[in-house]
Amino acid sequence: MPHKPSPQDRGRTLASGRRTDRTELTASHARSAPGSAARITRREAIERVSLLLGGAALVGQSALLAGCASPAGPRAAELSAGNGARELFTAEDVALLDEVADTILPDTATPGAKAAGVGPFIAVMVTDAYDPGEQRVFMAGLRTLDAQCRKMHGTSFMAATPAQRLALLERLDAEQVEQSRARAADEPPHYFRMIKELALLGYFTSEIGYTQAMRYLEAPGRFDPCVPYAPGDKAWAPHA
Repeated sequence: MPHKPSPQDRGRTLASGRRTDRTELTASHARSAPGSAARITRREAIERVSLLLGGAALVGQSALLAGCASPAGPRAAELSAGNGARELFTAEDVALLDEVADTILPDTATPGAKAAGVGPFIAVMVTDAYDPGEQRVFMAGLRTLDAQCRKMHGTSFMAATPAQRLALLERLDAEQVEQSRARAADEPPHYFRMIKELALLGYFTSEIGYTQAMRYLEAPGRFDPCVPYAPGDKAWAPHA
């Protein structure tokens, strides 16, 4: 009898855009825990998430790569305290982002996106790395996502069942793929692509993604040019 995919299986497929195990998705991105000795570079993290999404540049990528050139003065202090994200996103918005990200990357053998704090991560990245036009597209898209859920299922995304949430996001994902293929250079990206990009980046650069979804050794003791690897094994998280 054919295996019927579970919601978790379908969530992993939604995350990758193909049928695969979550551990294959990652190349290795590390927003490591404070005090961690090894951190992957921001550039490598962005490049690898871009590959997961078909090789296209991430929205706001130039700002992400230029992250060291942060604003000076009172605005810099405000952003470092997280006030910018609080101005743009309400607590309800962040909770919605957590649930959307957790539908894309649900709990399986390892914790999902919500446990990794992906919702707050997305809010900070949109605030700090997106330009005003991209922010408007993202925020309008967040409202559209909830409106589409009400239209499709008669309920808000927060009140929807896991199966209802997944059905909606699968439809939006197919929609963004088609839009991305035909999108003109001056046309804004689909809002769900923005959400998906940041969900992947946030998860696979988190401590949970780096040390539990992947295999991680903080201080490898020797060079092993060839190690056993079987299909389904977790990917190794490399060092910067």
